[in-house]
Amino acid sequence: MEAFITSLQSVVEIVLVIALGYWLRRSGHLGDKFKGEISFIIMKVALPASIFVSVLKYLTRDKLASLSGGLVFAFGSFAASYLLAWILTKVLKVRKGRRGTFINMFANANTIFIGLPLNMALFGTKSLPYFLVYYVMNTVSTWAVGVFFISNDDPTAEKGAKKDFNWRKLLPAPLVGFLVSLVFLLLAIPVPEWINKTLDMVGGIVTPMSLIYIGIILADAGLKSIRFDRDTVWALLGRFVFAPALMISFILIGRSMGTTMPSLESSTLIIQAAAPGLAVLPILVGQSHGDVDYATNVVTTSTVLFVVVVPILMQVVSLL
Repeated sequence: MEAFITSLQSVVEIVLVIALGYWLRRSGHLGDKFKGEISFIIMKVALPASIFVSVLKYLTRDKLASLSGGLVFAFGSFAASYLLAWILTKVLKVRKGRRGTFINMFANANTIFIGLPLNMALFGTKSLPYFLVYYVMNTVSTWAVGVFFISNDDPTAEKGAKKDFNWRKLLPAPLVGFLVSLVFLLLAIPVPEWINKTLDMVGGIVTPMSLIYIGIILADAGLKSIRFDRDTVWALLGRFVFAPALMISFILIGRSMGTTMPSLESSTLIIQAAAPGLAVLPILVGQSHGDVDYATNVVTTSTVLFVVVVPILMQVVSLL
């Protein structure tokens, strides 16, 4: 019951901010210029700052070394999710412009903004080191792999056209923020408190701005854009069924091979594997001229349905 109430509260907060963006757009207070520039603020400024602060806040060198074993399970789960999603895009013939979104829904979750508060509420602060295992893999996966599937899914790009290699795409700003934070962490470089607070303040706008952006997209498309077509249903199955099932499979395989894992760690990894889709997904898709309406739809529906998934998943976890 506590899990249900926690997930319900998290979803209500998110839906209210999306509704705010929807109302502001429909009432004419947010114009096209704001819509076009908000993604730059989030992706190039706020998100790198947020990741930098989060890593230094929640990780230590000792924790990073001790959690290397759990990273193997997380890595296997992410790799299998990418492979399964890629195969399904071929089998289901998912059209160009949606494939990047589809694949990312299988592999990457909204861990830091939804997964973290939920995990703390369900398992307490003692689960934080285990949460960081998934957070590290999810961060690297999103900005080192996931963005490539989206950028290569640009429907406006000419087929067979040779693209010049862009080093900036190899190191997107959020991933740079993560790598810089690891340097500061491993070398124990002190960060002045006033700089840390400034970055924390800037990074704090990521979630509300991303959700407002989703509200803007919904306002432009209309509420009727929320739908459950074939591609959406399979993407949701990937996020809520296949991703946690793959994580459970790797944990059980490791257990059969004699690898012991604390129950709290396995529970944390499984719950995080089923967190909703990335709130910034529509922004990433929009930058690559993909189907933004589809990306918005799967993020919104996964966020709303999360309230139902968590209690069910908690029952499954209790049986392991």
